[in-house]
Amino acid sequence: MSAASVRPEERQLNLVLALVATPNGLSKEQILRSVQGYAERARGDRRALEKMFERDKQDLREAGIPILTLGAVDDPDNNQDSRYTIPKTEYELPDDLTFTSAEIALLNLAAAVWSQGSLSGAAQSALMKIRSLGIDVDEPILGFAPRVSLREPAFGALRGANEKSLVVRFAYLRPGDAAARSRTVEPHALLEYEGRWHLYGWDHDRQAERTFLLSRITGPVTITDEAFAPERRDGAAARAREGLDALAASQQAVLDVAPNTEAALRLGRRGRIEAGVLHLPFVDAHVLADELASFGPEVLVREPEQLRVLVIAQLTRVRDAHSEPEPEPASSTPRGRTPAAARPGRIRGSGA
Repeated sequence: MSAASVRPEERQLNLVLALVATPNGLSKEQILRSVQGYAERARGDRRALEKMFERDKQDLREAGIPILTLGAVDDPDNNQDSRYTIPKTEYELPDDLTFTSAEIALLNLAAAVWSQGSLSGAAQSALMKIRSLGIDVDEPILGFAPRVSLREPAFGALRGANEKSLVVRFAYLRPGDAAARSRTVEPHALLEYEGRWHLYGWDHDRQAERTFLLSRITGPVTITDEAFAPERRDGAAARAREGLDALAASQQAVLDVAPNTEAALRLGRRGRIEAGVLHLPFVDAHVLADELASFGPEVLVREPEQLRVLVIAQLTRVRDAHSEPEPEPASSTPRGRTPAAARPGRIRGSGA
Protein backbone atom coordinates (compact mmCIF):
# COMPACT_ATOMS: atom_id res chain seq x y z
CA MET A 1 0.00 0.00 0.00
CA SER A 2 1.37 3.43 -0.92
CA ALA A 3 1.74 6.23 1.62
CA ALA A 4 -0.68 8.42 -0.32
CA SER A 5 -3.44 5.81 0.01
CA VAL A 6 -3.34 5.86 3.84
CA ARG A 7 -5.82 8.47 5.05
CA PRO A 8 -4.93 10.60 8.12
CA GLU A 9 -7.63 9.00 10.29
CA GLU A 10 -6.42 5.51 9.33
CA ARG A 11 -2.83 6.46 10.12
CA GLN A 12 -3.90 7.86 13.49
CA LEU A 13 -5.89 4.71 14.28
CA ASN A 14 -2.84 2.60 13.48
CA LEU A 15 -0.84 4.77 15.87
CA VAL A 16 -3.42 4.31 18.63
CA LEU A 17 -3.44 0.53 18.12
CA ALA A 18 0.33 0.38 18.39
CA LEU A 19 0.55 2.55 21.51
CA VAL A 20 -2.27 0.72 23.31
CA ALA A 21 -0.69 -2.64 22.48
CA THR A 22 2.77 -1.77 23.86
CA PRO A 23 2.68 -1.23 27.65
CA ASN A 24 6.25 0.10 27.76
CA GLY A 25 5.74 2.49 24.87
CA LEU A 26 7.47 3.06 21.55
CA SER A 27 10.17 5.49 20.55
CA LYS A 28 9.60 7.90 17.69
CA GLU A 29 12.01 5.93 15.53
CA GLN A 30 10.15 2.67 16.19
CA ILE A 31 6.83 4.32 15.35
CA LEU A 32 8.09 5.85 12.11
CA ARG A 33 9.61 2.53 10.99
CA SER A 34 6.79 0.17 12.00
CA VAL A 35 3.39 1.88 11.98
CA GLN A 36 1.57 1.96 8.66
CA GLY A 37 1.14 5.47 7.34
CA TYR A 38 4.61 6.48 8.54
CA ALA A 39 6.71 3.48 7.51
CA GLU A 40 5.95 3.97 3.82
CA ARG A 41 7.39 7.51 4.03
CA ALA A 42 10.45 6.56 6.09
CA ARG A 43 12.81 7.02 3.12
CA GLY A 44 11.35 10.39 2.16
CA ASP A 45 11.57 13.82 3.75
CA ARG A 46 12.40 13.09 7.40
CA ARG A 47 11.42 16.55 8.59
CA ALA A 48 7.99 16.35 6.95
CA LEU A 49 7.50 12.86 8.42
CA GLU A 50 8.27 14.05 11.94
CA LYS A 51 5.92 17.04 11.51
CA MET A 52 3.17 14.64 10.44
CA PHE A 53 3.76 12.55 13.57
CA GLU A 54 3.66 15.62 15.83
CA ARG A 55 0.42 16.79 14.19
CA ASP A 56 -1.15 13.35 14.61
CA LYS A 57 -0.24 13.36 18.30
CA GLN A 58 -1.85 16.76 18.72
CA ASP A 59 -5.04 15.68 16.91
CA LEU A 60 -5.36 12.55 19.04
CA ARG A 61 -4.80 14.44 22.27
CA GLU A 62 -7.43 17.00 21.27
CA ALA A 63 -9.79 14.05 20.66
CA GLY A 64 -9.30 12.99 24.28
CA ILE A 65 -6.78 10.20 23.76
CA PRO A 66 -4.12 10.37 26.53
CA ILE A 67 -0.79 9.96 24.74
CA LEU A 68 1.98 10.17 27.33
CA THR A 69 5.64 10.99 26.65
CA LEU A 70 8.14 9.03 28.74
CA GLY A 71 11.68 10.39 28.93
CA ALA A 72 14.77 8.23 29.02
CA VAL A 73 15.74 7.21 32.54
CA ASP A 74 19.40 8.21 32.14
CA ASP A 75 18.69 11.32 30.03
CA PRO A 76 15.10 12.60 30.48
CA ASP A 77 15.76 15.71 28.37
CA ASN A 78 16.74 13.70 25.29
CA ASN A 79 13.67 13.81 23.04
CA GLN A 80 15.18 11.31 20.61
CA ASP A 81 15.02 8.59 23.27
CA SER A 82 11.53 9.50 24.49
CA ARG A 83 8.85 6.80 24.34
CA TYR A 84 5.16 7.25 23.72
CA THR A 85 2.35 5.23 25.24
CA ILE A 86 -1.39 5.25 25.92
CA PRO A 87 -2.00 4.08 29.52
CA LYS A 88 -5.02 1.81 29.63
CA THR A 89 -5.83 2.92 33.17
CA GLU A 90 -6.57 6.43 31.87
CA TYR A 91 -8.44 5.19 28.81
CA GLU A 92 -10.88 2.77 30.43
CA LEU A 93 -14.51 3.47 31.25
CA PRO A 94 -15.11 4.78 34.82
CA ASP A 95 -16.23 2.23 37.41
CA ASP A 96 -19.41 4.15 38.26
CA LEU A 97 -20.66 4.18 34.66
CA THR A 98 -23.66 1.88 34.18
CA PHE A 99 -25.79 0.91 31.17
CA THR A 100 -29.36 -0.23 30.69
CA SER A 101 -30.07 -3.62 29.15
CA ALA A 102 -30.96 -1.96 25.85
CA GLU A 103 -27.72 0.03 25.85
CA ILE A 104 -25.70 -3.11 26.63
CA ALA A 105 -27.34 -4.90 23.70
CA LEU A 106 -26.36 -2.07 21.37
CA LEU A 107 -22.81 -2.01 22.75
CA ASN A 108 -22.50 -5.77 22.25
CA LEU A 109 -23.63 -5.38 18.65
CA ALA A 110 -21.17 -2.54 18.05
CA ALA A 111 -18.40 -4.52 19.72
CA ALA A 112 -19.06 -7.49 17.44
CA VAL A 113 -18.72 -5.31 14.37
CA TRP A 114 -15.65 -3.52 15.75
CA SER A 115 -13.88 -6.72 16.77
CA GLN A 116 -14.09 -8.00 13.21
CA GLY A 117 -12.86 -4.81 11.60
CA SER A 118 -10.64 -3.06 14.13
CA LEU A 119 -7.50 -5.08 13.56
CA SER A 120 -7.00 -4.91 9.82
CA GLY A 121 -4.33 -6.79 7.93
CA ALA A 122 -2.24 -3.64 7.87
CA ALA A 123 -2.53 -3.27 11.65
CA GLN A 124 -1.60 -6.93 12.13
CA SER A 125 1.46 -6.34 9.95
CA ALA A 126 2.44 -3.33 12.05
CA LEU A 127 2.16 -5.37 15.25
CA MET A 128 4.35 -8.08 13.73
CA LYS A 129 6.97 -5.45 12.93
CA ILE A 130 6.80 -4.16 16.49
CA ARG A 131 7.28 -7.69 17.84
CA SER A 132 10.25 -8.13 15.52
CA LEU A 133 11.90 -5.23 17.34
CA GLY A 134 11.75 -7.26 20.55
CA ILE A 135 8.91 -5.23 22.07
CA ASP A 136 6.16 -6.97 24.04
CA VAL A 137 2.63 -6.48 22.73
CA ASP A 138 -0.45 -6.91 24.91
CA GLU A 139 -3.27 -9.00 23.45
CA PRO A 140 -6.08 -8.58 22.91
CA ILE A 141 -5.76 -4.91 22.06
CA LEU A 142 -9.51 -4.45 21.70
CA GLY A 143 -11.52 -2.80 24.43
CA PHE A 144 -10.62 0.85 23.93
CA ALA A 145 -13.15 3.27 22.52
CA PRO A 146 -12.18 4.68 19.11
CA ARG A 147 -13.55 8.06 18.11
CA VAL A 148 -14.87 7.83 14.56
CA SER A 149 -15.78 11.15 12.98
CA LEU A 150 -17.38 11.71 9.63
CA ARG A 151 -15.20 13.96 7.51
CA GLU A 152 -16.53 16.62 5.18
CA PRO A 153 -15.63 16.28 1.47
CA ALA A 154 -13.34 19.32 1.72
CA PHE A 155 -11.31 17.86 4.59
CA GLY A 156 -8.75 15.93 2.54
CA ALA A 157 -7.75 18.83 0.32
CA LEU A 158 -7.61 21.27 3.22
CA ARG A 159 -5.49 18.91 5.29
CA GLY A 160 -3.07 18.45 2.40
CA ALA A 161 -2.81 22.21 1.85
CA ASN A 162 -2.26 22.73 5.57
CA GLU A 163 0.60 20.23 5.64
CA LYS A 164 2.23 21.88 2.60
CA SER A 165 1.51 25.48 3.71
CA LEU A 166 -0.35 26.34 0.50
CA VAL A 167 -3.18 28.84 0.02
CA VAL A 168 -6.59 27.46 -0.98
CA ARG A 169 -9.70 28.77 -2.71
CA PHE A 170 -13.24 27.53 -2.19
CA ALA A 171 -16.87 28.63 -2.44
CA TYR A 172 -18.46 29.31 0.93
CA LEU A 173 -22.19 29.65 1.56
CA ARG A 174 -23.10 31.66 4.63
CA PRO A 175 -26.58 31.38 6.18
CA GLY A 176 -28.95 33.82 4.56
CA ASP A 177 -26.83 34.31 1.42
CA ALA A 178 -28.47 33.49 -1.90
CA ALA A 179 -25.25 32.15 -3.41
CA ALA A 180 -21.83 30.97 -2.29
CA ARG A 181 -18.90 33.38 -2.44
CA SER A 182 -15.31 32.60 -3.36
CA ARG A 183 -12.83 32.77 -0.47
CA THR A 184 -9.04 32.70 -0.55
CA VAL A 185 -7.59 31.38 2.69
CA GLU A 186 -4.32 30.30 4.29
CA PRO A 187 -5.34 27.03 6.07
CA HIS A 188 -3.59 27.39 9.44
CA ALA A 189 -5.52 24.71 11.38
CA LEU A 190 -8.32 22.15 11.14
CA LEU A 191 -10.15 21.32 14.32
CA GLU A 192 -13.26 19.48 15.45
CA TYR A 193 -15.62 21.44 17.68
CA GLU A 194 -19.03 20.28 18.91
CA GLY A 195 -18.73 17.32 16.56
CA ARG A 196 -18.17 19.45 13.45
CA TRP A 197 -15.00 20.27 11.51
CA HIS A 198 -13.80 23.86 11.19
CA LEU A 199 -11.06 25.54 9.18
CA TYR A 200 -9.15 28.36 10.84
CA GLY A 201 -6.91 30.57 8.79
CA TRP A 202 -6.05 33.93 7.28
CA ASP A 203 -8.79 35.15 4.95
CA HIS A 204 -7.11 37.11 2.14
CA ASP A 205 -10.43 38.71 1.14
CA ARG A 206 -11.18 39.99 4.67
CA GLN A 207 -7.52 40.48 5.67
CA ALA A 208 -8.24 38.85 9.01
CA GLU A 209 -8.27 35.47 10.73
CA ARG A 210 -11.55 33.66 10.19
CA THR A 211 -13.14 30.33 11.11
CA PHE A 212 -15.08 28.39 8.45
CA LEU A 213 -17.48 25.50 8.93
CA LEU A 214 -16.47 22.77 6.48
CA SER A 215 -20.07 21.73 5.86
CA ARG A 216 -20.67 25.17 4.28
CA ILE A 217 -17.92 24.76 1.69
CA THR A 218 -19.61 24.03 -1.62
CA GLY A 219 -17.82 22.36 -4.49
CA PRO A 220 -14.15 21.36 -4.69
CA VAL A 221 -11.28 23.04 -2.87
CA THR A 222 -8.57 24.46 -5.16
CA ILE A 223 -5.02 24.25 -3.82
CA THR A 224 -2.96 27.08 -5.30
CA ASP A 225 0.80 27.37 -5.82
CA GLU A 226 0.94 30.31 -3.41
CA ALA A 227 2.77 29.33 -0.22
CA PHE A 228 2.69 30.92 3.22
CA ALA A 229 5.20 30.72 6.06
CA PRO A 230 4.73 27.45 8.00
CA GLU A 231 5.31 29.39 11.23
CA ARG A 232 1.93 31.05 10.73
CA ARG A 233 0.34 27.73 11.71
CA ASP A 234 1.99 27.78 15.15
CA GLY A 235 -0.64 28.01 17.87
CA ALA A 236 -3.44 28.38 15.32
CA ALA A 237 -5.48 25.45 16.65
CA ALA A 238 -5.33 26.84 20.19
CA ARG A 239 -6.38 30.31 19.02
CA ALA A 240 -9.24 28.84 17.03
CA ARG A 241 -10.50 26.81 19.98
CA GLU A 242 -10.25 29.80 22.31
CA GLY A 243 -12.30 31.87 19.87
CA LEU A 244 -14.98 29.20 19.55
CA ASP A 245 -15.08 28.72 23.32
CA ALA A 246 -15.55 32.45 23.82
CA LEU A 247 -18.30 32.61 21.21
CA ALA A 248 -20.13 29.63 22.73
CA ALA A 249 -19.88 31.14 26.21
CA SER A 250 -21.45 34.37 24.97
CA GLN A 251 -24.69 32.75 23.77
CA GLN A 252 -26.78 29.99 25.30
CA ALA A 253 -29.90 28.11 24.36
CA VAL A 254 -32.49 27.42 27.06
CA LEU A 255 -34.16 24.09 26.35
CA ASP A 256 -36.73 21.72 27.80
CA VAL A 257 -35.43 18.23 27.04
CA ALA A 258 -37.47 15.08 27.60
CA PRO A 259 -35.67 12.82 30.12
CA ASN A 260 -34.30 9.40 29.12
CA THR A 261 -34.22 10.32 25.43
CA GLU A 262 -31.49 10.54 22.81
CA ALA A 263 -31.66 14.32 23.04
CA ALA A 264 -31.07 14.20 26.80
CA LEU A 265 -28.09 11.90 26.31
CA ARG A 266 -26.44 13.89 23.54
CA LEU A 267 -27.21 17.45 24.60
CA GLY A 268 -26.82 16.90 28.33
CA ARG A 269 -23.09 16.30 27.92
CA ARG A 270 -22.57 19.75 26.46
CA GLY A 271 -24.65 21.89 28.79
CA ARG A 272 -25.76 22.26 32.37
CA ILE A 273 -29.17 21.66 33.95
CA GLU A 274 -30.69 24.26 36.25
CA ALA A 275 -34.16 23.77 37.74
CA GLY A 276 -34.87 21.04 35.21
CA VAL A 277 -33.96 23.24 32.24
CA LEU A 278 -30.91 22.65 30.01
CA HIS A 279 -28.64 25.63 29.33
CA LEU A 280 -26.61 24.83 26.22
CA PRO A 281 -23.77 27.04 24.89
CA PHE A 282 -23.58 27.16 21.11
CA VAL A 283 -21.51 28.64 18.31
CA ASP A 284 -23.87 28.74 15.32
CA ALA A 285 -27.65 29.15 15.66
CA HIS A 286 -28.37 27.67 12.22
CA VAL A 287 -26.29 24.56 12.86
CA LEU A 288 -27.81 24.07 16.31
CA ALA A 289 -31.32 24.54 14.90
CA ASP A 290 -30.78 21.70 12.43
CA GLU A 291 -29.56 19.47 15.27
CA LEU A 292 -32.45 20.33 17.60
CA ALA A 293 -35.01 19.81 14.85
CA SER A 294 -33.69 16.28 14.34
CA PHE A 295 -34.81 15.40 17.88
CA GLY A 296 -38.43 16.34 17.10
CA PRO A 297 -40.70 16.42 20.19
CA GLU A 298 -37.83 15.55 22.55
CA VAL A 299 -36.70 19.21 22.66
CA LEU A 300 -38.58 22.45 23.30
CA VAL A 301 -36.72 25.72 22.67
CA ARG A 302 -37.42 28.48 25.18
CA GLU A 303 -34.68 30.95 24.27
CA PRO A 304 -33.34 32.67 22.25
CA GLU A 305 -36.22 33.58 19.96
CA GLN A 306 -34.03 33.47 16.84
CA LEU A 307 -33.17 29.82 17.55
CA ARG A 308 -36.82 29.01 18.20
CA VAL A 309 -37.81 30.52 14.85
CA LEU A 310 -35.08 28.60 13.02
CA VAL A 311 -36.14 25.27 14.54
CA ILE A 312 -39.80 25.87 13.65
CA ALA A 313 -38.80 26.78 10.09
CA GLN A 314 -36.72 23.60 9.75
CA LEU A 315 -39.54 21.40 11.07
CA THR A 316 -42.01 23.15 8.77
CA ARG A 317 -39.81 22.37 5.76
CA VAL A 318 -39.61 18.73 6.79
CA ARG A 319 -43.37 18.53 7.26
CA ASP A 320 -44.09 20.16 3.93
CA ALA A 321 -41.61 17.92 2.12
CA HIS A 322 -43.38 14.81 3.40
CA SER A 323 -46.97 16.03 3.24
CA GLU A 324 -49.38 14.49 0.76
CA PRO A 325 -51.22 16.86 -1.59
CA GLU A 326 -54.47 18.12 -0.08
CA PRO A 327 -57.57 16.46 -1.62
CA GLU A 328 -59.84 18.51 -3.83
CA PRO A 329 -62.83 19.94 -1.92
CA ALA A 330 -66.02 17.89 -2.28
CA SER A 331 -68.60 19.28 -4.69
CA SER A 332 -71.02 19.83 -1.81
CA THR A 333 -68.59 22.13 -0.05
CA PRO A 334 -69.42 25.83 -0.49
CA ARG A 335 -66.94 27.69 -2.65
CA GLY A 336 -64.25 29.49 -0.71
CA ARG A 337 -64.32 27.05 2.22
CA THR A 338 -62.10 24.05 2.90
CA PRO A 339 -63.32 20.96 4.77
CA ALA A 340 -61.97 20.83 8.32
CA ALA A 341 -60.29 17.47 7.69
CA ALA A 342 -58.23 19.02 4.89
CA ARG A 343 -57.11 22.08 6.81
CA PRO A 344 -53.45 22.00 7.84
CA GLY A 345 -53.06 21.62 11.58
CA ARG A 346 -50.47 23.00 13.94
CA ILE A 347 -47.04 21.41 14.10
CA ARG A 348 -47.14 18.96 16.96
CA GLY A 349 -43.97 18.22 18.82
CA SER A 350 -42.20 20.99 16.94
CA GLY A 351 -39.38 21.12 19.44
CA ALA A 352 -39.58 24.90 19.50
